[in-house]
Amino acid sequence: MKRFYKDVSVDGADGGWQVALDGRGLRTQAGGAPQLVPTREAAELLAQEWRTQGEEIDPRSFVFRDLADLAIDVVRADRDAAIVKLLSFAETDTLCYRADPGEPLYQRQQEMWEPLVAACEARYGIKLERVSGIMHRRPSAETLAALRARLESEDDFILAALITLASIAASLVVPLAVLDEGADPAALFAAANAEEDWQAELWGWDHEAETVRGLRLEAFESAAAFAAAVRR
Repeated sequence: MKRFYKDVSVDGADGGWQVALDGRGLRTQAGGAPQLVPTREAAELLAQEWRTQGEEIDPRSFVFRDLADLAIDVVRADRDAAIVKLLSFAETDTLCYRADPGEPLYQRQQEMWEPLVAACEARYGIKLERVSGIMHRRPSAETLAALRARLESEDDFILAALITLASIAASLVVPLAVLDEGADPAALFAAANAEEDWQAELWGWDHEAETVRGLRLEAFESAAAFAAAVRR
């Protein structure tokens, strides 16, 4: 699609902020709802995607727009379904599934994962089950209830960011850590990706795997930036 607009602006509207192209406020792609986000900082992220388009519009480059649309068209329509989806990551959280003690990978996991899991437990008063091997061990009803309460306290835009982060990390512990003040998204992505990186250290990266890792990291950092912007 060719670029069809000249001016990109950010305007306050109905208690939120909206990107406008040549003075016309944008709407969501699927539902056609006004694309209102809660902060000017978040709207500026969306606006910058439109400003940096060339003569041809690249639909793959609208990461922040898609996150806003996910919040407005999907999460807002069924918050409970979004929360259930996030809780499913807690039930099979990558950070709780470790190699057998004594294996070199286990030590790496202990160093990178245990501080994150322990911090999550301490913050929310929960207990997450560590497992060696592939046998599934579901968290207790009390732990899931506490995590549900934590998720219910967030708005639709944070939930949308968490869904994206959890899908990349195969974890709920990692996305919740992204929301902490001073969090380092690149380090948290590295923790979530520890097993894959370990295998690459042993056997070497190929070009395709490196490219995929880079794209996943970029998507992870974008979702983290979106979450930070909507909270300001």
